[in-house]
Amino acid sequence: MAAGANHRDASQSDGLLGTGDPAPFEVVNPDSSSPVVLTCEHAGRKIPRALGDLGVADTEMDRHIAYDIGAAQVARRLNTALNAVLILQSFSRLVIDCNRPVEAPDSVPEISDGTRIPGNSGLDATARQSRFDAIHRPFHQEISRQIETRTAAGREVLLVAVHSFTPQLRSRDGPRPWHIGLLYNRSDELAEQFMQGLNRHDATLHAAFNEPYRIDDRSDYTIPVHGEGRGIPHVLLEIRNDLIAEAVGQNYFARLFAAIIGDAIKERTV
Repeated sequence: MAAGANHRDASQSDGLLGTGDPAPFEVVNPDSSSPVVLTCEHAGRKIPRALGDLGVADTEMDRHIAYDIGAAQVARRLNTALNAVLILQSFSRLVIDCNRPVEAPDSVPEISDGTRIPGNSGLDATARQSRFDAIHRPFHQEISRQIETRTAAGREVLLVAVHSFTPQLRSRDGPRPWHIGLLYNRSDELAEQFMQGLNRHDATLHAAFNEPYRIDDRSDYTIPVHGEGRGIPHVLLEIRNDLIAEAVGQNYFARLFAAIIGDAIKERTV
């Protein structure tokens, strides 16, 4: 296969995105035969040219408020190890959070962990919808397409969303001690398999269910819509970002999760 042949970008969206903007999502290995569909909702930190810099300093764009530090790199390495399909979001969560319903207050945050986002202040419904239509909608349409192509062919699908979290929020007291969070809402099937796998492969890690937050229908999107809504096994992985800020950690956790997912696939086919 020629270099780059397993990679496909989305077409530019009408409206908000224009010349010089990246596509709203990226797909890696779209023709994968693996049952695993990987997503990375907070992979990028791009801002559409039409929105300037949102009034946010470059130093703030390096923080967790703009993107999930290390998550894209782990997801790409995991994708390679599993020969799975991966759908990544290109734009910053400060433009629109692709793991939130459009009606969620923090889907376009005016303040994020103590930092004001002037370019998001006082937006009307039309402006919010424009961001949703240009970025959020095509990203999730592609996730739907990848899942539906597989289920229509009678193939099993495991949905794994890859995220990271900050060790401590500026806006709240106390460190977050967990290394790994395994998040779910109504069905814990795949999360339980991941916990068992963590205990087998690296019991030194502090892993917990539904930390550092809980999934629900009002504050989350990928798992409720694509996992629960389709009745397919799913889990949202949260990795503490200081563990995956560098390549060594990214490689380690990609190998670890690849082994765990491999075990889960074998268990499901026995």
